[in-house]
Amino acid sequence: MSSDEEDFGALFEASERQAHNRGRPRLRVGDEVRGRIVSIGRDAVFVDLGGKAEGSLDRSQVEREGVLQVKVGDEVTARIVANDGGVFTLRIRLGQPSAGKRAGEVSDELVRAAELRIPVDGVVTEVVKGGLSVTVGGVRGFCPASQIDTRFVEKLDLFVGQRLTFRVTTYEPGRRGNLVLSRRVLLEEERAALAAKTRETLTVGAVLRGTVVGFKPFGAFVDLGGLEGMLHVSELGFARVGTPEEVLQLGQDVEVAVLSIAQTDKGERIALSLKALAADPWPDTAASLTAGSRVSGVVTRLQPFGAFVEIAPGVEGLVHVSELGAERRVTHPREAVRVGQRVDAMVLSVDVERRRLSLTLSAREDASAEDIAAGLGDAPARIGTLGDRARVMREGGEG
Repeated sequence: MSSDEEDFGALFEASERQAHNRGRPRLRVGDEVRGRIVSIGRDAVFVDLGGKAEGSLDRSQVEREGVLQVKVGDEVTARIVANDGGVFTLRIRLGQPSAGKRAGEVSDELVRAAELRIPVDGVVTEVVKGGLSVTVGGVRGFCPASQIDTRFVEKLDLFVGQRLTFRVTTYEPGRRGNLVLSRRVLLEEERAALAAKTRETLTVGAVLRGTVVGFKPFGAFVDLGGLEGMLHVSELGFARVGTPEEVLQLGQDVEVAVLSIAQTDKGERIALSLKALAADPWPDTAASLTAGSRVSGVVTRLQPFGAFVEIAPGVEGLVHVSELGAERRVTHPREAVRVGQRVDAMVLSVDVERRRLSLTLSAREDASAEDIAAGLGDAPARIGTLGDRARVMREGGEG
């Protein structure tokens, strides 16, 4: 190859490099960057930041209790704390310093952590008025109770002895320095990143995995990954339940379907369902029932017009108030039955399309399906339709 060709190749490569760098923002101390680990040494981890930029992390930054937490090819997010001739020194967090580190060096690191928003590791030592006392590299700090988690924590002593990661919100060096910490802001940043990923798959009808994180009388809150959805008590399944705690536990992993996503004055509202993923018990149960069938069930609720009886999980029948008393007139269901009571009943009719099941408690034990169909199963004898009964009562009153 001639010297002219070599010169042209060098110029072309330089031109390409400059064009690439012009389209890429210049990296500065304090920037948060994301890169891929290209090698791991005994003391340092090297990260490709793109555009021929390279950063180095102290190996302790990616270790937990002496165990390496990353491998070549993993992506990491860190902050630039120094620039040594184009080789960037990175920090993911500031950890506990070695035993020989001087107080001045610790103070400098805390100043840098506050300025560059670099997380720090600290050990919770005790519960104090208004929050927790935390030691960071030998410096005593304070984390307000409201800043220890994203949710209200009633028992702060659960954190004592734990090694946690914090953001320095205030640091005033000196013999009686002021170090204020927050764990909440880091958790919120993590949740925001998770939420962005979750939204990529969040659509009505999507099936997602989540964790039960809270209860209210009307339902359960499920963390979908940075976003919370509401699992209403009516969507827990086909069987009727009183409270979500009857079927769920805190920390339980669940698979849920997204029913709706709405923006409200209070933020995003995501409605979830377990019921949508369960098999509907009505068709199979209804197919096995005919007029005259004997069934057993539990009274689930009372209305002025009758009592609802659950004969199978998610399958309820109505006992009209006129079908509750065998030998006496009942004006309200509570005169004959109570919620939670197990009763034996007979099927009067099944409407599969309208999902309606009519039951009676007043039929004689020896009544047959033909008796029920002919209106002869009551004790005493039935009087035609409800309209007939109303007319008889009217006529009796008029007489």
